[in-house]
Amino acid sequence: MNSTTLSKYRWRVCALLFVATTINYIDRQILGLLKTDLSTEFGWSEKDYSNLVMAFSASYAIGLLFFGALVDKIGSKLGYTVSVIVWSLSAMGHGLVRTTLGFGFVRSILGISEAGNFPAAIKATAEWFPKKERALATGIFNSGSNIAAVVGPLMVYWLATNHGWRNAFVWTGAIGFVWLIFWWVLYEVPSRHKKISKAEFDYIHSDQEVEEVKPQPVKWLKLLGIRQTWAFVFGKLLTDPVWWFFLFWLPGYLESIFHINMKSNLGLPIIIIYSITSFGSIGGGWLSSHLIKSGWPVFKARKVSMLIFALCVVPIIFIQYSNNVWLAIALISLATAAHQAWSATIFTTASDMFPKRAVSSVVGIGGMAGSIGGTLFPIVIGTMLNHYQLIGNIGVGYNILFSICAVAYLLAWGVMHLFAPKMEQVQLD
Repeated sequence: MNSTTLSKYRWRVCALLFVATTINYIDRQILGLLKTDLSTEFGWSEKDYSNLVMAFSASYAIGLLFFGALVDKIGSKLGYTVSVIVWSLSAMGHGLVRTTLGFGFVRSILGISEAGNFPAAIKATAEWFPKKERALATGIFNSGSNIAAVVGPLMVYWLATNHGWRNAFVWTGAIGFVWLIFWWVLYEVPSRHKKISKAEFDYIHSDQEVEEVKPQPVKWLKLLGIRQTWAFVFGKLLTDPVWWFFLFWLPGYLESIFHINMKSNLGLPIIIIYSITSFGSIGGGWLSSHLIKSGWPVFKARKVSMLIFALCVVPIIFIQYSNNVWLAIALISLATAAHQAWSATIFTTASDMFPKRAVSSVVGIGGMAGSIGGTLFPIVIGTMLNHYQLIGNIGVGYNILFSICAVAYLLAWGVMHLFAPKMEQVQLD
């Protein structure tokens, strides 16, 4: 069996992870999409809104650490189930609260529970795909975040316009329970799967790491003493905050700078941006996988690919010189596509460098670092935008923020190279 004959079982895993990631991001992005309505309802300033983003990010960081260890302990199937149940209930809970404090509380629960998505998805990918296919598989399911940004505005703005913003939260949150039925019925790890052939099982494990039926989880302190862990940590810490900025502030940026009514056009500019971004996620996953199949060493394929993606973010710095909304959308689209290509590849480096029994824990630690960055960056964002709004030129604040985004990935690439030049496989025993 070769990579051109992907079985229905491996495609099924990709499809399940793709849909889960789509739902995850729809529930996450509603805050940004309904920012104007919610700010009017609750009387939020830019700083108040930043505090809510920080509450979510901080909770997400805690959740990543928790779910990273939990998924390695109880497995991807049950770990994903726990995550989806709690995040769906908390997403629906947004439509029931009546105060800013209550809104912050359910937002925090959403952050903790949504954090289970990526540790479980990366572990499932490591369980079902050999290394040469993992970046592509990750790129496919990670593109769900972009599809969410296309479908999300249509769904959320239609629900908010016709049924109110509270129902928008309730109905989008309920989708998770539908997915959960399919996950529980269709997913199982290869070692316990009753229908895959021996040829496919051998192909999945062709990277010579055999799946353990009852793997022993690895202690966090042991992982923190390994250089490869820190390579992944800094790669996430320096770049995840950029994505949070795009996710939560792009609608507000387009409304305030270019005076676009997002609700009246059902978020068309956001739909365009994230439709283009989807190509970045899948293409980014494809590139390093293609280079590996062409004979490149795994570490070289990942490193070169990530450098290309980092360079593709740099042009966002020129957005400050444009008064044309479509040029701004093009520059943002390039940057967001490059981020998703980077994201698909960096997640794969965790499964490249660590054995399967430690992958979720490493992803959780790195994801927590990214969320810490996502917690601290909104302090800068809120303070800066409030300051320049008071002096009547909020565009200057956005320009500074886009300049920071432009260099973040090159810095992250350099630090990752410093800690893990050849991304050697970690031997834990």
